[in-house]
Amino acid sequence: MRKTLTLVLAGLTTLGLAAGAYADDYITLASTTSTENSGLFNAILPQFKAATDIQVRVVAVGTGQAFEIARRGDADSLLVHDTAGELRFVENGYATERADVMYNDFVVIGPGNDPANVRQAQTAAEAFMSIAEAQAPFTSRGDDSGTNRAELRLWENAGVEPNGDWYRELGSGMGPTLNTAAAMDAYVMSDRATWVAFKNRQNLTLLFEGDDVLFNQYGSLLLSKEKHPHLKHDLAEKWHKWLISEQGQKAIADFQVGGQQLFFPNAK
Repeated sequence: MRKTLTLVLAGLTTLGLAAGAYADDYITLASTTSTENSGLFNAILPQFKAATDIQVRVVAVGTGQAFEIARRGDADSLLVHDTAGELRFVENGYATERADVMYNDFVVIGPGNDPANVRQAQTAAEAFMSIAEAQAPFTSRGDDSGTNRAELRLWENAGVEPNGDWYRELGSGMGPTLNTAAAMDAYVMSDRATWVAFKNRQNLTLLFEGDDVLFNQYGSLLLSKEKHPHLKHDLAEKWHKWLISEQGQKAIADFQVGGQQLFFPNAK
C-alpha cells in the first residue's frame, strides 16, 4: 500500500511539474489592434503553436501603448507598425533587433456621397486638404497608435493643423473608430486589413487609396535582455524567427478575408 501511494505521489509530482512547465511555455506579445481586429492572429498563432508548442498571448493596443508596455518590461515581444519609432526603440536600448515582417497600406474611408470630393484627389495630401477645407466630419483614433501617427504625418504633409468641431479625436482602437465614423457619416483613415474585415459599414465606402505615402510596414522587435532580464527572451526569439521564416511568411501570405490577401510578407 505504501509503495502504491509513493508511486501515485511521484506521478502527481511529475504531472505537476509537467503542467507547470507547459504553463510557462507562452509569451506575451504587445501588438496592434489592426493585427488583432483583422483576424490575422487567429489564423497564424495556431500554426506557430503547432510548430513550437509555444502559446502567444496578445495584448492588442495602439503602437504607442505597445511601446510603453514593452518599455516597462510587461511584454516579451513587440509586433507594431511605426518604423521610425521602432528604430528609435532600438537606438534607445529597449530592443536589440528589428526585422521587417509584412506590409499593407492605409486607405481613406468616408460616406458614399463624399461631401469633401475626396474621390477626385490625386494624392493623399489633396484628400486631407479637401476634408479640412470642407470641414467634413473626420474621426481620428487619437490614441498614439501607428495608424494615428501616420494620420498626423499626412495632415502635416497637407499643411493642415486639424482642429475644430469637425475633427474628432476618439482615443480608441481602429474598430471602434470605424464604428463611430459609420454612425457619424464621417471620414476616417484605416489600415486596409481592418477595413476589409469591418462589417458595420453603413454608408461608408473606400474613397482614396494607392499613394505611396500610405504604405504601412510592420516590424518585429527582440527586446533587451540587459534592461529586462526577467522576460522570456528564448521563447520570444523563437517567435521572432518564426515570423520571418519561410513557414511564418507563408502563414501570413495565406491569410485572407473574403478571398482578399490582407498582409504581404517582406522579411529580408
